Order: sequence, then C-alpha cells, then structure tokens
Amino acid sequence: MWIALVLFSSACFSLSQTVNWCENVQSDCQSSNFSRWPECYEERIMTCIPRRRRIPGFVQKDVNTSEEVVVEVTPNVKIWIPPSALQKSRGAETKGNVRMVASLLNSTFFKSRPQRKGRTGSPQQPDDKEDSILDWRVLSVRSGTSPVKNLTEPIKLTFKSTEKVERGICVFWKMPEKLGETGKWSTDGCQTNRSGNEFICTSNHMSFFAVLVNPDISVDAKQVENLSYITYVGSALSVVFASISLVIYICTLRRGRSEKAIGIHMQLTAALLFLHFSFLLSSLWFQMLKNQDDGWICRGLGLILHWSLLATLTWLALEGFHLYLLLVRVFNIYVRRYVLKLSLLGWGFPTLAAVACGISGVYGKFDLEFQDSKDSNSTAPMCWMSSEFKHRLVVGYVTVGFLCLVVLYNACMLALVVFKLYGIRSGRRGQGGWNKMKLENGSQLWKDCATVLGLSFVLGLPWGLTSTTYVSLTGIYAFTILNSLQGLFMFLWSVALSCKSQSDCSSTVKDPSSQKMMSTSF
Repeated sequence: MWIALVLFSSACFSLSQTVNWCENVQSDCQSSNFSRWPECYEERIMTCIPRRRRIPGFVQKDVNTSEEVVVEVTPNVKIWIPPSALQKSRGAETKGNVRMVASLLNSTFFKSRPQRKGRTGSPQQPDDKEDSILDWRVLSVRSGTSPVKNLTEPIKLTFKSTEKVERGICVFWKMPEKLGETGKWSTDGCQTNRSGNEFICTSNHMSFFAVLVNPDISVDAKQVENLSYITYVGSALSVVFASISLVIYICTLRRGRSEKAIGIHMQLTAALLFLHFSFLLSSLWFQMLKNQDDGWICRGLGLILHWSLLATLTWLALEGFHLYLLLVRVFNIYVRRYVLKLSLLGWGFPTLAAVACGISGVYGKFDLEFQDSKDSNSTAPMCWMSSEFKHRLVVGYVTVGFLCLVVLYNACMLALVVFKLYGIRSGRRGQGGWNKMKLENGSQLWKDCATVLGLSFVLGLPWGLTSTTYVSLTGIYAFTILNSLQGLFMFLWSVALSCKSQSDCSSTVKDPSSQKMMSTSF
C-alpha cells in the first residue's frame, strides 16, 4: 500500500511538472530567454491550462468565428474583436470555434535591456521614459493558430485611466528582427482616440498593446526636412524685410517724426535682423563646409547667435516697458536721454552675458537630435552652445527662463492695452448717438483687432508657443512659422505706422488725449 501511494505521488508530481499551467507561462518563458520571451509567451499561452477557474486579468475561452467578441479583461480594460479577425486567425480550418486569450502583464517586463531585480526577486518599478506605460499594464491579445495582421476591420481596445493623464498614444510591442536584439514599442498599425479618461486603441493586428503616457513628440525625416525648409526660407525673408523696415524707420525719423517709440522699434528690428542672419550662418556653416571641426569660427558664430537672441529678448522687454509708461503715465514720461539709456541696457546686458559665456567656453558645435516613431535618430549640427560643455543645460535653462519672463510680462502689457481700448471705446459710445456708434462699430472693431494682433508680434508673444512644441507636431509647425517670419511682421507694422503717420499729418486730431496716447504708443 505504501509503495502504491509513493508511486501515485511521484506520478502526480511529474504530471504537474509537464503540464503547461497558465500561471507559469510568463515566468517559464522569461527564465529560458529574456529577449525572446514574448514570442514564447504567445505560443504557450494558447495551449495552457488554468489551475483556477478565474485568474485576475486573464481570459481564455473558445469563441464562434461568425460573431463579434466583447471581452472585459478587467473593469478598466475591454476588447472588441470583429468576426473577420477571428476567421483570419482560424487559418486552414474552415469550421469550428477558435480559442481567444487576453491577459494583462506588468509593463516592467517589456524592456530593451534585462531587468535588475530587487531583494525579493521582483522587477523594480520603472524609472525612465521607456517605462511610461499607463498603469504599468500591457494587454496581450491572441486568437486561433495563425498570425493576425493587416486586418481590414481593426480590433478595438479600451484602456480606462485611473489617474489624470495629459496625453497618451497607443503602441504595440514590436518583436526583434534578429537574434540578440530586443523588442521596442511602435505605433505601426495603431490609432489612438480619447474619450474622457478612456483611451480607445484600434489596431490592424494582434499583439502586446499598451498606452504610452506623455510620449515625446516624434519627428520623422520628412517632417525635419519640411521644418528646416520653413525655417531657412522664413529667416531669409525676415532678414530682407527687417532691412526694409530699418530703412522705413530711418526715413520716418528724417521726416521729423522723432517719437521715442520709433527709435525703440528700430532697435528691436535691428536685433531681429542680427538674430535671423546669425541663425542662417550658424545653421548653414556645417552644410557649406563639410567635416568642419569645432573651430574658432563656429564658436564666434555661436556667441553672435546667443548675443542676438538675448538682445532680441531684451528689446522685446523694453517694448513692453515703454508701452507700460505710455498707458499708465500717459503724459508724465519724460526721461532725460530716454532712448540712449534704453539702448545701453538693450545692447549692454546681452553683450556682457555673451562675453561671460564665451570666456567660460560655452559656445561651439551643437548637435540637434531628432527621433522618429521608429526610434531612428538623426542629428543636425549648428554653431550654438557646445554639446560637450558640461554646464550647457544651465545656460540654456537661464536663457529659456529669461524668455518666459519676457513673454509673461509682455502678455500682461497686451492685456492692459485691450483694457484701455475697451475703456476708450466705451467712453465714446456714451458721448455719441446710437446710430453713429452703430456705423463706426464694425470698422473700429477691425482696427482694434489689427492693433492688438500687430502688438502681439511686436511684443514677441509668438515666442510663447515654445511650450506647444512639447505637446504636438502642430505646435512645432506653428512655432516655426510664426517666429521665423517675425521680420516680415515687423515690416508690416512699420508700414502701418508709416501710413498712420501720413494720415495723422493730413487730418485734424479730434480727441487730443486718446489720440496722443494711441499714436505715441503704437
């Protein structure tokens, strides 16, 4: 009897070792080959046997291929599979049901390098951008015996977020093509839609799926080429039109209109001219002369580019300061040698900052890196802050911080302009009759809108679109177009001022206080 019991126990033990239990599939595949474990998992999960009737985050059932399948893996994860996808997974078989398996896995196992283990032997929590997966969940979807891809009617996956997420994109785990390589996340064949706190993913194949949270914006080679073309053409146009604007301002001053605002506009236009011209030289230097070292010419071009950027930002801030004096202290703004003092600040501060950075060795060859959705990297060299300078990020953060302060201050000044305009128009409406107000309301509204729009470019508010470049590709294009054409917008503003000057000289001023304020400030 004891012999029979021992034989029975050994038989049960050997059977448990050979049975493909669903709970052990992932650990068994990972212990055999880490880099190829997803392929092992896909193969063994279709034939595994669950020890328990219900496993959290795991669904295995035989389904009818002529009917759509709706599966709730968890309350936050759902799957919809069309009949065409189930029929394609059946392969050579023409009849019968197919097995469908859906399971949730920990995203920490989907890494491009082996996992480091903690004291308990479990993988550590993600700590880099590669692991930015929604709720650390990866959904595996498989059915039938044949690979399912190139579907005309895609499958639909719904991921409900349990925490606030700004943006996300649906991805799948792309298997490595060669031995020794590791897989990576890809968006091929996946589309993302969002409804509230739910991400709805559609895919033309079955694989491992997840939602990549707050991903970096990818720019492929074609988009880089388009953005470069827009930037170079826009900067060239800005150089041309900024030069014409300087001529217009000089002619305006020679005609006897010696307003301080004209002098400030002229200084800002000169700074923009230096900025766009130095940018073209810094960007085209490595393209004109191949294989250039990080020599003194490149360091000099980087210094000039940074100096002209700081000068442009400083003069934008001075434009806002001058506008503040005109709007708040309308008549009491006399300062001895006002424009000269602003010039010392507008050109002196950038010069001191650029020289200090130049002495510290900040400038040199900078490699601007691009990464597309397929994780292929490309670089565009230019003369700027050297990539090898160890404190380059500190200087960059200070420059960006100065930019943010200038944009914020000038945005407040523009809001003050809108408030003043509204007050002036409201006062005129109270003095005039209803019919007169109705006739002038339409044309005056357009003029006010044009004034505010023009001032927004004079005050450099398009620089505030820098933040949108981290959100979407549309933001990158908007930032590139508006800021590369800033010289053109300054030209249009100079033409508008010139035409207004001629109109004011040939007409009688009806409202001295408001007219003086508006013509002087704008």
